[in-house]
Amino acid sequence: MVMNLNVDDCLPEDVDDAILLGRAWVPGHVSGPSPITIREGRIFDLSDEVTTVSELLNAENPTDLIKGNRGEDIGSLSEILSNTDYSQQKEELPYFLAPVDLQAIKACGVTFAQSMLERVIEERADGDPGAAERIREEIRNTIGLNLSDIIPGSAEAAQLKSVLVSKGMWSQYLEVGIGPDAEVFTKAQPMSAVGVGAEVGLLSKSEWNNPEPEITLIVNSDATIVGATLGNDVNLRDIEGRSALLLGKAKDNNASAAIGPFIRLFDKKFTLSDVRSAELSLTVTGPDQFTLRGRSSMSQISRDVEDLVSETIGQHHQYPDGLCLMTGTLFAPSEDRDKPGGGFTHKVGDVVRISTPKLGALVNRVNHSEKVEPWTFGVGALIQNLAARRLLKIG
Repeated sequence: MVMNLNVDDCLPEDVDDAILLGRAWVPGHVSGPSPITIREGRIFDLSDEVTTVSELLNAENPTDLIKGNRGEDIGSLSEILSNTDYSQQKEELPYFLAPVDLQAIKACGVTFAQSMLERVIEERADGDPGAAERIREEIRNTIGLNLSDIIPGSAEAAQLKSVLVSKGMWSQYLEVGIGPDAEVFTKAQPMSAVGVGAEVGLLSKSEWNNPEPEITLIVNSDATIVGATLGNDVNLRDIEGRSALLLGKAKDNNASAAIGPFIRLFDKKFTLSDVRSAELSLTVTGPDQFTLRGRSSMSQISRDVEDLVSETIGQHHQYPDGLCLMTGTLFAPSEDRDKPGGGFTHKVGDVVRISTPKLGALVNRVNHSEKVEPWTFGVGALIQNLAARRLLKIG
């Protein structure tokens, strides 16, 4: 399947008004990753002034720092975006990377009522997609499928919990969905995320899995949300469904976190209100001619995004390099792909496109984690690379 990376498809609809920050692999005497920005269709390398995206976002005023740093012109947006498709990459040309580097990569789960119930179904099905529809009907008949009016942690939520416990219907997923504490987990390690145009990975042993289109908040070390981008929190439903203790195996694998294409920083034309009202679209196009379409509406999230951030970073936990936080998804596909009652699962070669007008589109092709390009460039490699490029700052 062809990814068709192009400017009109991948960039925000109001790109000329957007302050965009990203990363690119820049070839040279010593090649390496650099923070970049976009101006009038050109890409500018900012590494002479700031060596990492984390450093830039932890500055006193990142927006002014980007505007005041002319940077080095390394090519046109369209040419570099075209070279970002991993399947046709030319090493002598720059290409885009995930727009985060040293930040912790965190994620929240069960933040939407509809997807919360799908997690309950996974648990009760014990990872068996064939049993999901029967259990879905059982839950529909017992408690209904509309929990969107329940405020997590409220007295009404506690009362509902008592009723469900008495009926034997309580679940650990309902606990984090409508209980007082949100689910926050480590999605991936710093430097391990893949960006637009890369392969996104899932374990070959998984037989029931799906993409998770999510707004991803960019948070600095002071716990301030400074911008947003898109994310794909790949979900292995069968593995997590067998036991919540397998969450790490279900979530953190090679290339299992896709983030991008660029961070859009907050300013007068893009604010947290735009995040709260964002409508995400998802399209999965398969080599078998199958097409899945979905959406996720941030207006239906059960916990406000600022509450999710405060549960992640604060006096109880600091992140000196900042963090990115995937905020969960409304999307939980139940559409059959191969056989009636079999539900949806990925196939190798699927092209996943996640988009929203203010952030552009994150496009990736699916492969097995065991077969995608191995992750070898970590924090240690970054330090050595910056030193070799004479960009490492001391003191």
